[in-house]
Amino acid sequence: MKNLIVLLFFLSLNAFSQNKYLTKTGSVTFEASIPSFEEVKAINNSVTAITNLENNEFAALVLVKGFRFKNALMEEHFNENYAESDKYPKATFKGEISQVSNKHLIDGTLTFHGKSKQLKDIPVTYVMKEGIIMLSGSFNVKVSDFDIKIPKIVQNKVSESVNVSFVFDLASK
Repeated sequence: MKNLIVLLFFLSLNAFSQNKYLTKTGSVTFEASIPSFEEVKAINNSVTAITNLENNEFAALVLVKGFRFKNALMEEHFNENYAESDKYPKATFKGEISQVSNKHLIDGTLTFHGKSKQLKDIPVTYVMKEGIIMLSGSFNVKVSDFDIKIPKIVQNKVSESVNVSFVFDLASK
């Protein structure tokens, strides 16, 4: 009887975990470039993301110091002056994926630089193929939404609007 209970426990854990999909190698890119000036773009390829098919919840965790720029000085300025990554080391997104007609959308809360912003109706590409959920999309945010100040000396070289794009290949946990 004891063996049967243990077996049922492990089977239920396995069944429960089949509804969760995870990656630790997701990609988040942001760009705040202005035409005719140096590119302001960074990518982080070590983003953790998880989704639960049971309730359509989605969450992502980004270590801010993981963003890489082409220019090392720009990366340093980003971490020290804009993101203040020692003080705010993580960015998170928590939300829910929904399907409306043939479109997938995500709503949730983006937290960055100690501030949170509600995002709604972000269109996403959502494909399940060979046990992998491929999820990608993009959205725009304003630096002012996160109390980030752009110094006057570079105001005309850095966009107030930042395009954030993401790509996650999530595997069954």
